[in-house]
Amino acid sequence: MVRTRFCDVFGVEHPIVQGGMQWVGRAELVAAVANAGALGFLTALTQPTPEDLAKEIARCREMTDKPFGVNLTILPSINPPPYAEYRDVIVESGVPVVETAGFNPAEHLPTFQGGGVKVLHKCTSVRHAVKAQELGVDGISIDGFECAGHPGEDDIPGLVLIPAAAERIDIPMIASGGFGDARGLVAALALGADGINMGTRFVATQEAPVHENVKRRMVEATERDTELIFRPLRNTARVASNTVSREVVSILDGGGGFEDVRDLVAGNRGRTKVLEEGDIDGGIWSAGMVQGLIHDVPTVAELVRRIADEADELIRARLAGLVN
Repeated sequence: MVRTRFCDVFGVEHPIVQGGMQWVGRAELVAAVANAGALGFLTALTQPTPEDLAKEIARCREMTDKPFGVNLTILPSINPPPYAEYRDVIVESGVPVVETAGFNPAEHLPTFQGGGVKVLHKCTSVRHAVKAQELGVDGISIDGFECAGHPGEDDIPGLVLIPAAAERIDIPMIASGGFGDARGLVAALALGADGINMGTRFVATQEAPVHENVKRRMVEATERDTELIFRPLRNTARVASNTVSREVVSILDGGGGFEDVRDLVAGNRGRTKVLEEGDIDGGIWSAGMVQGLIHDVPTVAELVRRIADEADELIRARLAGLVN
């Protein structure tokens, strides 16, 4: 069995992480990931209020006695969510790990560290990873250009980003963006990472709380079936290619501004029309290039076990057999 220092520091059996995903990181999926021996994250801002987050944490605990975490994505906003209250809920609920993302986590670290919560910070560049390490986080999730959601503006793919980060990072580091099977895990380890983060691949599992049409579409899609929206706005996001995302790209490339696409990209539209009702062209929804490697919709337990077993086989048999 593949075991790395990430497993030791974060208390899990397998070096596999289900990162925080808005609207998807709910108790059903996270508990299944935890029970499979990997590390799953509830998404704090999926819950309307801090009180709702506390209830979701409790609901997850009813389904598993294994460690799981909470994602807290920090984004600049005119009317920001009550981050301090979400943060306090995470600490008071005894959650052992938090995944911070989106912005510098410095103001949140004293509370988490004081409450004994380990911090895994998600970033898209080596410079931001180094800064987070200097701030004292416990682990880094380095996110390559292939990922779903926000890949940053540097456009550095994992094959370069992961080893470049590994040269500068001393704490446990997981690789994110384009990972979905055992080959990816073994490749990440070879590049210097201590494990992998998967988002899109975990959406295409039986326990993921999204409509079956979305899961089926991921199986049908290829690695070319994503769009990069908001590029002219310097806020790039990778989403599934559909009529809405292609329209957004066309409008912005034609000189339009955010106000011209606001209704098309509304989060509630993507959540309700796509994830809940199954209308694939109903709105925007995140998906990574790893769609091209998704060929089935297994249970979470089957997926994690497959990756762990096949990675072990790859290392012991195929790769070892190449060495004289």
